[in-house]
Amino acid sequence: MPARIVVLVSGSGSNLQALLDADQQSYAVVGVISDRPDAHGLVRAEHHGLPTLVVDPGDFPDRHAWDTALAHGIADWSPDWVVCAGFMRILGPVVLDTFPRRIVNTHPALLPAFPGAHGVRDALDYGVRVTGCTVHLVDSGVDTGPILAQVAVGIEPGDDETALHERIKVVERELLVDIVTRLCTDGCTVVGRKVTIP
Repeated sequence: MPARIVVLVSGSGSNLQALLDADQQSYAVVGVISDRPDAHGLVRAEHHGLPTLVVDPGDFPDRHAWDTALAHGIADWSPDWVVCAGFMRILGPVVLDTFPRRIVNTHPALLPAFPGAHGVRDALDYGVRVTGCTVHLVDSGVDTGPILAQVAVGIEPGDDETALHERIKVVERELLVDIVTRLCTDGCTVVGRKVTIP
């Protein structure tokens, strides 16, 4: 049986689309959740006949209540893996404790450099010559979880944030699909900060 995947999105859902377009023999996307009702990723999911859920932080009295509702929403689909595909919220302890070492995130920089919401802009502002993307397991920090894989992307003369981010997205989508496929096929072993995928 293919592994069950729940995907979390906040925006356009291009990483979700890459997962849906890939040969899905090792996994099946069983649900999509967004923190924003206007996220285009929800439209992509609906076009594929997938169930969706919106867990908007504004609908809850505090962060803990939102985190608990998100954990319950994910758990309703009994996933083997949870994939943050452009999900722009920090996951709280309830979600992390419910799915330990089973949440994957992608970030448009070579972590641990340039974590946070503006990794592409920060890399450009710092003047580095090479940046890239990282796929990592999620922990309680901001983009601090153990690294699964990375791909470098060179910064070209005249690059602005938009142009660089578009080039990063191309390799980011390929890397995410590859790592999710491998995790769903073989799993992984985590020792300290080092992750091994057989």
